Parts: sequence; C-alpha cells; structure tokens
Amino acid sequence: MGDHFVAHASLLLSSFAVLTSIASHCGIRIQRAKRMKTIDLRSDTVSHPTAEMREAMANAEVGDDVYHDDPTVNQLEADAAAIFGKEAAVFVTSGTQGNLCALLAHCQRGESIIIGDASHIFRYEQGGMAQLGGIIPHTLPVQSDATMRLCDLEAAINPDDEHKPVTRLVALENTHNMAGGVPISAEYTAQVAEIARRNNLILHIDGARIFNAAAAFKVDVQELAAGADSVTFCLSKGLCAPAGSILVGDRSFIRRARRARKVLGGSLRQAGVLAAAGMIALHKMRHRLVDDHAHAQLLAEGLSEIPGLVIKSQNTNFIFFTLADQVAMPLDDFVNRLRRDYNVFMSPYSGERGVIRLRTHYWIDRAAIAKVISAVSAILS
Repeated sequence: MGDHFVAHASLLLSSFAVLTSIASHCGIRIQRAKRMKTIDLRSDTVSHPTAEMREAMANAEVGDDVYHDDPTVNQLEADAAAIFGKEAAVFVTSGTQGNLCALLAHCQRGESIIIGDASHIFRYEQGGMAQLGGIIPHTLPVQSDATMRLCDLEAAINPDDEHKPVTRLVALENTHNMAGGVPISAEYTAQVAEIARRNNLILHIDGARIFNAAAAFKVDVQELAAGADSVTFCLSKGLCAPAGSILVGDRSFIRRARRARKVLGGSLRQAGVLAAAGMIALHKMRHRLVDDHAHAQLLAEGLSEIPGLVIKSQNTNFIFFTLADQVAMPLDDFVNRLRRDYNVFMSPYSGERGVIRLRTHYWIDRAAIAKVISAVSAILS
C-alpha cells in the first residue's frame, strides 16, 4: 500500500513538473509575442484611437443624439460643416452609410446617377442605391488619374425622354481607392461641378480620404469640396477615430439625410463618446496626414530596391506591388511568412489578382518601415 502511494505521488510530481515546464515555455512565448509589435499595413482602417482620443471618449459630455441634445455630436457636426464651407452636417456610422444617406436624400426611385465603374459606391457598397433606393447607376470608365472623362460624362446625361430614367446626380471619389489612392484636383472637380450645374444635376463626393487629397495638393479641403452639393468623409482610417463618418451639405439636404439615416438604423443615442474622438480626428489628425504620405513614399522606395519585388504605384498613403515572375513563392505564402515570422500584416488586393496593397497610417512610423523592408528582404533573399 505504501509503495503504491509513493509510486502515484512520484507520478503526480513528475506530471506537475512537465506541466510547469510547458506553462513556463508558453508564458515565454506569450511574452515574446506581446513584445513583438504588430505592423499592420492591410489598410488604414486598422488604425486605432490615440491615447488622447481614449481620454476624450472617457470624459465626453453626452446626451441623446436622436433628440439632438448630445453636445459633443452637435459640436462635431457644426465644426465639420464649417471646415467644408457647408451649412450643416450629420454624424453617421460609416462612409457606406453616409454615401447611401446622400443618395437616398438626393434621388427618387427610378432616377439615375453617373458614377465611375471602379468607384467604392458602385463596387463595394453592395449596390445599396439599387437595393434600398431604386436608384440606377450609369457607370463610366475611371481613368488612371481617378477621373471620368468630361466628354463621357456629358454624353451620359439622359435627355428629357420618357423612355429613359432621369439623370439626377454625378458622384466622384477623392482620393480614389481603386485608382491607387490618387487624389482628384480642385480644378477637375470644378469642371464636373460646372457640367452638373448646366444640366441641373447634383454633385456628390465620396470623400472618405478627402483630407489625404487636401494634404497631397497642399490646399484647404474647402477648395476640393467647393462645387459639391454633398460630401462624405471618414473620421476613422487615417484620422484614427474608432468609428464614424460625416456627411455635409445644405440644411435642407441634411434634414432629408437624417431621415434616411433613421430608416437605415443609423440614429444613435449617446454618440458623443464616439464624437469626442472625432473632434480630435477633425481638428488635429488631418494636419499630420502628410507624414503618412511621406512614410508611404519611403516604404515604396525601400521595397523597390529588393530584388523580386515590383512597385506598381505609390500615391498618398497607398502602395501597390507585385512579386516578380522569377519569384517562385506563391503570394499567399509570402503574406503568411511575413505574419508568422515577423508580425507584419499584409493582404492580397481583392481588386487585382497577384497584387498586394499597403496603406500607411498613424501607427506606421519610420522604425516600422525599416522592419518591414528588412523582413521582406529576408524572405525574398
């Protein structure tokens, strides 16, 4: 009996020692993982709030936004309208919701809009204009400079003919996602606005990253929005807020947009918690976007020197690249190795096979860029 007990005790102590060793080893690995900072270049949507934003959110003065009595939301909307030179603004949950609110407020069922065939509204917003608004897209080719040809645009405007849908609106995107982050100039926007005015059309700008365009051209954002009847822009992405977008326009339009927001389930209650971060995004973060552009250029230059990697384009905070034909490694293996071995996150671009899109943001600094270049070089060497 005693020998049997001793044997069991010995086995238990041995098992405990093994488990302790495993736990210790796992603990070391967890600590190492914590120490290895993630470098996430998949999109600027992965940016997270700054410490200042988190503090502002914790201390935000709030009310019920449905009753229009959230002071932080009210201030954010008023400030956004003033910055864009418009009469009013409404806080929405996302850029997609903001664009859809705009189209529902501007257009009736059965009316048509002129829009780029590579635009985010047309490609990546689930056809909400048609699903929920009965709005018909008339698509035009997007050129390499992110514009639609003016002659194509004028030709796409339907005459007053009972056989055709009424053309109601023209939509631009600035900066343009699928064109590689290319910014659209104030001069081009003014030309489109003139065509719209002559033909009694509305001009809407999907300006998710319009502050990046302003930074690229070194102009005030009002210049880029001057001819537009409405503009959406994101507080997240490069501006680092955790969520939310703003839609600006005249007061009558914003009243209609609020009704659209309501039916889409976008009316929030104590939204000042989010708007507090949005205030910092609007007033501070937009002024540092030039840093993201400089970091994207620096990263593109470093990657271009690595044999086996081909830079396709670099604009604003966007970089597109491919692996050269002589590189035998599949793109997915390349991406997986970067994540597994170096904690560098990239992803293949859904818009073009064999291409990777990178986007710099607040959390990608020069030290991170050096690590990315070193990691890619090591994998392709």
